[in-house]
Amino acid sequence: MGVATAPAITRGEPITAAAAMKPPSRFGDKAFEWLTLAMALTVVVLVILIGWQLYDGSVLAIKKFGFHFLVTSTWDPVADQFGALPFIYGTLVSSLIALVIAVPLGIATAAYLTELAPLWIRQPLVSLIEMLAAIPSVILGLWGIFVMIPWLRDYPFPWLRRFFGWTPFFSGSIYGPCMLAGGIIIAVMILPIITSVSREILRSVPDLQREAAYGLGATRWEAIRATLAYGRTGIFGAVMLGLGRALGETMAVTMVIGNNPQLSLSLFAPQYTMAAVIANEFTEAADNLYLAALIEIGLVLFVLTLVVNSLSRLLIWSVGREIKAKRSVPAAASKAAA
Repeated sequence: MGVATAPAITRGEPITAAAAMKPPSRFGDKAFEWLTLAMALTVVVLVILIGWQLYDGSVLAIKKFGFHFLVTSTWDPVADQFGALPFIYGTLVSSLIALVIAVPLGIATAAYLTELAPLWIRQPLVSLIEMLAAIPSVILGLWGIFVMIPWLRDYPFPWLRRFFGWTPFFSGSIYGPCMLAGGIIIAVMILPIITSVSREILRSVPDLQREAAYGLGATRWEAIRATLAYGRTGIFGAVMLGLGRALGETMAVTMVIGNNPQLSLSLFAPQYTMAAVIANEFTEAADNLYLAALIEIGLVLFVLTLVVNSLSRLLIWSVGREIKAKRSVPAAASKAAA
């Protein structure tokens, strides 16, 4: 039986102390940093390219109509007269109606699920809300045509005209498909977004906020108000996210809003939105000017979405800065007292 021998140690270059203490290579970190930077810049370039392509496709309409395209209400493809004001008005008003309906309902639902709901019902409700967000818009449009509009036409709309018909918003004939129906269907679509994001915001509020409120003798309602005030920045972001979805909603709105390019203050009148007119008439554009007018509507919708998102980020930043300033005052006072 042989005797085991130790492996031979090959002689190489002697390792100096400076070489042993040399920091490891940061090539991998730098490569990852530049890769992620390139990906982030790709998103910016993609947005710029989309805007440029929309502008390039709408140059013919921009040169012919100029700024009057945004303030003219005539839409006559036969006479080559195009104005986007009815569609801008329909998009903004339907989105406003959706926010008026969905924001209180979504925030109240999020507060209930976070603060009040028992555990046995909380998860089923959350699952149903998330399932509502997964329903395709065309299915909601079919539901709006065959279920929602007949019910609205027979019950809520006559009641609204009876009590509020003296205002221009609830006067006139009741057709069924109208601006108010479009706003309601958008509210149904953005409700899961506002509820889910607001719920996550309220869940992230530290328990110390609730315990401090109860410790000062606050009721449950007052404690919930304190929680909502603490997370108002995130809740405002959820509302803006829902608004962004409302501005670009297409199929469901197209099926219930009536698709009439005429301005009217009555919410019972059929109206049009920018996304709906593009979806309906893009395949019917027989000449270049008609096509350029539709693409310019898409450009207006694109710019409007960017402006709304930019303003929302600015408001969120200002609100967050105000909250931080208010929180720093008590901290500074306590340090000064100590």
